[in-house]
Amino acid sequence: MGNNYLICEGVKNVFKNKKATMISLITMICTMFLFGTFFMIGENVNSVLEQVQKKQGMEVFIQNEATDEQMGTLEAQIKAIEGINTVTFKSKQEALDSMKENLKDNQELLEGYEGENNIFPASFVVTLTDLSLAIDIEAKISSLENVKKITSNNETILALMNIANIFRIAIGVIFMFLLIISITIIANTIRLTVFARRKEISIMKYVGATNRFIRWPFIIEGMIIGILAAALTIFVIGAIYNGVIQWIEQANVLQSIGVTLLQFSEIVRLIAIVYLALGIGVGVVGSSISMKKYLEV
Repeated sequence: MGNNYLICEGVKNVFKNKKATMISLITMICTMFLFGTFFMIGENVNSVLEQVQKKQGMEVFIQNEATDEQMGTLEAQIKAIEGINTVTFKSKQEALDSMKENLKDNQELLEGYEGENNIFPASFVVTLTDLSLAIDIEAKISSLENVKKITSNNETILALMNIANIFRIAIGVIFMFLLIISITIIANTIRLTVFARRKEISIMKYVGATNRFIRWPFIIEGMIIGILAAALTIFVIGAIYNGVIQWIEQANVLQSIGVTLLQFSEIVRLIAIVYLALGIGVGVVGSSISMKKYLEV
């Protein structure tokens, strides 16, 4: 009975102060929308990085005089290195065919390089489990016998890692900034309600009502505002996100590099959890702050 009363009072508070509730709700939606935007950008950066990580690697060219047995030994040694994902052998003929494909209409330039005249070395195409290990792995492979040279995209890899780290730091800073703003807004909104009912609170304390009994309706009010803001923001940001993703897919912006962005359905559960935790947490903390002064009287 007591809990039902507290919940009902909290719900009533939301509708009693419609103007303050609306201001708080709109402001929280805006802050959650901004956070959600950066959060989803960060998730997509991580996703793209993982996709590139599976494809990105290095090509290890083999000495021309290496025998089949020596190439087999080299392959086993490369596979034994920690951080190696896949090792794929590319024969001399496959290397020649790949070059012809790159030249397209100018394939006649490679006439005479077939069979024994093939000057293109065999190689191992190596992908990694972790892009951050690229430099160390390249050094280890370079020290192995029968390795002619290694080509890699270390600069691209490092740039991708730096971008991902910058976004993670930016999201953390933005999250803290928006968290402080949201708590302040909720606290000030509920403080107006508390101020309007300060005489009622004083009478309740006078007749023996506990701080918990007085505090909980306001905490519930903050939680309701937070949950409503979370639900509305998910709806708004989901519609916008799907529109942007559809535009990017139609424009084939990322098709050339073979990566895809996350669909909203893939991250909606995670962002819903984050939004609910943020909304409820901000509501509880904001309400507690706003009540502190009056409960100490």
